[in-house]
Amino acid sequence: MTISMYQASIPVFIRALNNLANILEKGAAYAETKKIDPSVLINSRLSPDMLPLSKQVQIASDIVNRGAARLAIVEAPKFEDNETTFAQLIERIHKTISQLNTFKPEQIDGSEEKEITLQMRDTTASFQGMPYLLYFVLPNLYFHVTTAYDILRHCGVELGKQDFLGQP
Repeated sequence: MTISMYQASIPVFIRALNNLANILEKGAAYAETKKIDPSVLINSRLSPDMLPLSKQVQIASDIVNRGAARLAIVEAPKFEDNETTFAQLIERIHKTISQLNTFKPEQIDGSEEKEITLQMRDTTASFQGMPYLLYFVLPNLYFHVTTAYDILRHCGVELGKQDFLGQP
């Protein structure tokens, strides 16, 4: 039995985003309990040259929206990247999940060899569908979700591995 491109993408994206929403909810509760201005956490970074929590969430959302759209050959929705609260970031995740839920297996399956070309900052990258999913989209998703987790954990939010992995 083989795994389909749909199975390897949409449900995986949704699970990671649901886990990220739960992590953000814990961050919001922590800020409220500890009487910390939520913007302190939302604007926190792991390092001065890294992006803040808000941008990590926005990029995680964008990478799966664009990834799914490219595999399905449809236009990806565009978000304005103007979220400044935990509630807005969580709402963005829910909008992304709603968008992902519109994809049907027939739209994604069979895209293993589809040519995908991306304009990067200084170069153009070309992929076939499966390497695009496995070596670009998924690693980017996990990087930004992990970084969001790490930022909140570093700020004192009580998170554990199960928060990242979610419920089976």
